[in-house]
Formats: sequence, C-alpha cells, structure tokens
Amino acid sequence: MENGIARVNRLILEVVTNQLDANKPPQTRETFERLVGQGFAEEDAKHLIGSAVVAEMRAVVAESRPFNEKRFLELLKNLPQIA
Repeated sequence: MENGIARVNRLILEVVTNQLDANKPPQTRETFERLVGQGFAEEDAKHLIGSAVVAEMRAVVAESRPFNEKRFLELLKNLPQIA
C-alpha cells in the first residue's frame, strides 16, 4: 500500500501523462520536449511539469478560485524554474 505522498506524486504524474497523451494543452508537450532537449531525463521533465501543476493547484485551493490556464502556461514557460 502506497503512502499519501507517493499516491499524490503518482496522481500528479498521471495528470502530466494525460496532458502529454492528449496534447492538451499543447504547451505541456512543448515544455516536455524543451526540457528533454535541455538534457533533463524524461522522468525528470515530467516531474518538473508536475511541479507547475502543483503550483497552480495550490493557488486554486489557497485563493478559492478556478484553475487559471494563463498562469499555468506561464509556469510551464518558466520551467525548470518555478516562481
């Protein structure tokens, strides 16, 4: 049985994989390819994209507001650095 952190990590990576598979938003695929092109391993690139997912989810919860795609895309654009 996986612990809570491992489960959350798996679910975040599932979100990233779903975005990549669906090419929605296409910026997720672009970011993935850019990061791999910069020398990041595919798994590390997925984790970095996952950190953008988590950052936007935190903002949604903390501010009780809907998902902000513009902010999420800006987070992707700034990877590997997260603001």
